[in-house]
Amino acid sequence: MKRYGLIGRPLGHSFSAGYFAAKFRREGITGCDYALYELPSIEALPELLGAQPELQGFNVTIPYKQRIFDYLDDVSEEAARIGAVNCVRRDGGRLTGFNTDIEGIRLSLRLLLGDDLPEAALVLGTGGASQAVQYALAEAGIPYAVVSRDPARGNFLYDDLRPEIVAGHRLIVNATPVGTFPHVDEAPLLPYEALTAAHYLFDLVYNPERTQFLLRGERQGAHTLNGLPMLEAQAEASWRIWNGVI
Repeated sequence: MKRYGLIGRPLGHSFSAGYFAAKFRREGITGCDYALYELPSIEALPELLGAQPELQGFNVTIPYKQRIFDYLDDVSEEAARIGAVNCVRRDGGRLTGFNTDIEGIRLSLRLLLGDDLPEAALVLGTGGASQAVQYALAEAGIPYAVVSRDPARGNFLYDDLRPEIVAGHRLIVNATPVGTFPHVDEAPLLPYEALTAAHYLFDLVYNPERTQFLLRGERQGAHTLNGLPMLEAQAEASWRIWNGVI
């Protein structure tokens, strides 16, 4: 049995196990299993690997996309530049880290923006997913500012987001877990009344499909996209990596 999985904490909201189970059925893939491995800390990873010798590769989610680096033997050039890993391939005793979030983010930005290129973007959050978003925006030539709860890690605090700042940043990306099930009534602190039909809102959260962040944007006429296309694209990229296609 070839095993694959996801490490992180918490994992109750995870999309990955259901996605891969459906993929295996749909494509007639046998002898494979995908499981959730909720680790109390990243220090528990060696124990997991020792207990799961058939584990061929795994995805990495909050809060371990940056902490995983200490346990890797090698990192792809792109993952190193991004500063976050969400996919690990296991070759014997060696662990190699990749970032497949970037493929999903590139796809999502194309789906959401089309040919429109916003003059500036706001990125909410500073974790591993935010780093991949920042990389994709720089690659696309879209200037951005980072919003954080920590003044040392962002360009703005949430309390700094006056209506004129939101009006001047037509793309807003939620790269935080705010609004994720079961906290479906929560939304990032923004002056939503400043949003217009010229704004684009991209939420990396996919459960629920319509977060309060997206719903409040839609009420103002903004274009919106959730995290499902991103998750599907990164899952397929992970599968290619684990099976030597990349």
